[in-house]
Amino acid sequence: MGSLETEKTIVGWAARDPSALLSPYTYTIRNTGPEDVLLKVTYCGICHTDLHQAKNDLGMSRYPMVPGHEVVGEVVEVGSEVTKFRVGDTVGVGVLVGCCRDCLPCNTEIEQYCNKKIWSYNDVYTDGKPTQGGFAQSMVVDQKFMVKIPDGMAPEQAAPLLCAGVTVYSPLNHFGLKKSGLRGGILGLGGVGHMGVKIAKAMGHHVTVISSSDKKKVEALEHLGADEYLVSSDANVMQQAADSLDYIIDTVPAVHPLEPYLSLLKLDGKLILMGVISAPMQFITPMLMLGRKIITGSFIGSIKETEEMLEFCREKGVTSMIEVVKMDYVNTAFERLEKNDVRYRFVVDVAGSKLDA
Repeated sequence: MGSLETEKTIVGWAARDPSALLSPYTYTIRNTGPEDVLLKVTYCGICHTDLHQAKNDLGMSRYPMVPGHEVVGEVVEVGSEVTKFRVGDTVGVGVLVGCCRDCLPCNTEIEQYCNKKIWSYNDVYTDGKPTQGGFAQSMVVDQKFMVKIPDGMAPEQAAPLLCAGVTVYSPLNHFGLKKSGLRGGILGLGGVGHMGVKIAKAMGHHVTVISSSDKKKVEALEHLGADEYLVSSDANVMQQAADSLDYIIDTVPAVHPLEPYLSLLKLDGKLILMGVISAPMQFITPMLMLGRKIITGSFIGSIKETEEMLEFCREKGVTSMIEVVKMDYVNTAFERLEKNDVRYRFVVDVAGSKLDA
C-alpha cells in the first residue's frame, strides 16, 4: 500500500487570485492517517460554485486554491483503521471533508449543517493546512466523507451526482416528496436543474421545467423527459398554470422575483431555493399566507443521502448529461460555464490529463 508516514507532493490546477485563471500548482498532501483514504483522482465535475469560489464572489476565497468537489477516484492506500474501503475501490468525494462530529446535525446524520464543517477546498483542515480539491492528481480524505461508487456506474457519470445529484435528492427526501404522483417544477435548467428533472421523473413525478425563454424547450421535453415547459415571461401561460405544482426546485443563482413562482404552487406548496445568491430577495407575504406556502432552502446532502442517491440512480438508470474535457481546457470551461454554455455539466478527465506545466 505504500508508506503511511511521508507527505506526498502532487500537482493540481489552482487559482492564484480572483481572475480565476487556473494553472499548474505543486503542493503536498497530508500523511495517510489511520482513518484516511488516499485516492488517485480520475474524474472531477465542474460546479458553478467552483467558479464562484475561484472568483471570490462570496468574499471568502483563499489562494492558491485548487477547486473541485465532484471527485471520483480510485483508492490506492488506506489507513490502519479504515473499514469501509479497500485498495482498488472506485469512490467519490463531495463538498465536505470534515465536521465536528458532536453537534445536533452531526449526531443526526445531516453533517452538512454542522457549523464547523470543513469544505473540500478553500478551507483549513484540522491539521492547520489548507484543503485542496479534485482538480489534482490525488486527495487524502477521512473515510467518513467518502462514498463507494456503485458497480456498473460510469465514473465520469457519477461525478456530477456527488453535488448536483444529491443537492436535488436531499430536499425531495427530507420534505417527503419522494412519493410518485406529485407535480413538481424545476426553475433553471443548468447542472443542478437537469438532474432535478431526471431524478424527479425517476421518482414518478409530473415535471414542469420553468425558464425565462423557450430556447431550452426541445431539450427539456425531448432529451430530458420533462412533461411540460413554462416560459416565465409569458403571463398568460403562467396564469393558466397557477396553483398546479406541489413544489418548485429553484436553481437560479442570481437575484430574481419570487412572486411569479409562488403563484404556481398549490396549497402547502414549497419553493425550495438552491441557488447561491449573495443579495437580498423580496416577496410579499400574502403570496405565502393565502396558500400556506413555504419558501425554504436546502444545502447539498448528507453522506447517508449521497449513498442512497447513488443507489437510487443506479437502480433507475439515472445519468447526468456531461461534456468530458481535459484539464488544459478548464479555463475555457469556466468561461463557457459563466455563459451557461454547457449541456449540462463539464467533467474533467483528470487521470487522462497532463497536469504539470
